[in-house]
Amino acid sequence: MMVLDIERAGRVFGSGDLRVVALQDVSLRVRAGEFVAVMGPSGSGKSTLLNLAGGLDRPTSGRVLLAGRDLAALDEAGLAEARRRQVGFVFQQANLLPALTAAENVALALELDGVRPKAAMAGARGLLDSMGFPAAARTRFPAQLSGGEQQRVAIARAVAGGRSLLLADEPTGALDALTGETVMGQLRQRCQTGCAVVLVTHNVRHAAWADRVVFLADGRLSGETGPPAGPECLLETGMTR
Repeated sequence: MMVLDIERAGRVFGSGDLRVVALQDVSLRVRAGEFVAVMGPSGSGKSTLLNLAGGLDRPTSGRVLLAGRDLAALDEAGLAEARRRQVGFVFQQANLLPALTAAENVALALELDGVRPKAAMAGARGLLDSMGFPAAARTRFPAQLSGGEQQRVAIARAVAGGRSLLLADEPTGALDALTGETVMGQLRQRCQTGCAVVLVTHNVRHAAWADRVVFLADGRLSGETGPPAGPECLLETGMTR
């Protein structure tokens, strides 16, 4: 099943002398259960690509299909509904609600989908357990969790309710190397449930977890490799910066 189909998408900001071309003629297809990493230098359009994929922004040209639905055909309410039902977001900062415990942060996502509170809490515990999250930490608040624990909660929240697409923008950027590898393992595990994952990263070792890696430069796709055998094969391409 094709979860994400970006067809010749472009995104331009501003006009005249202030015109900035963020993306040009970019096409990307991601199937259910597939892990795709996106690499490129700062300003190459990686975050813009994620914003289009998740319906946070609309392309200036081309189109974006989410599970076969053209996002351009949806009004703002429909777009918000599609995001809430089908897309999960994980960023460099976990962005958890500080007044809620770890389990409550995840349960809230289920409650917004219409799940009753008791069932939502049970579902949240199950998701956290599946990610190896310590049972004793479920009732802790975000400030009481380590960076890695916060990101596990963020991932669980992002996929709660069976989201079909998980978009991760530098989710390990604020973590130490060992914790970052743990988080990458959790993202990889989401693919085994059928969720498609698109990861933006500058880290070649983290990109090596993906089934394939696409490279952006100056708003255009500049290459693709995969499945990578390891970080060395990405370094050899010369396109990782």
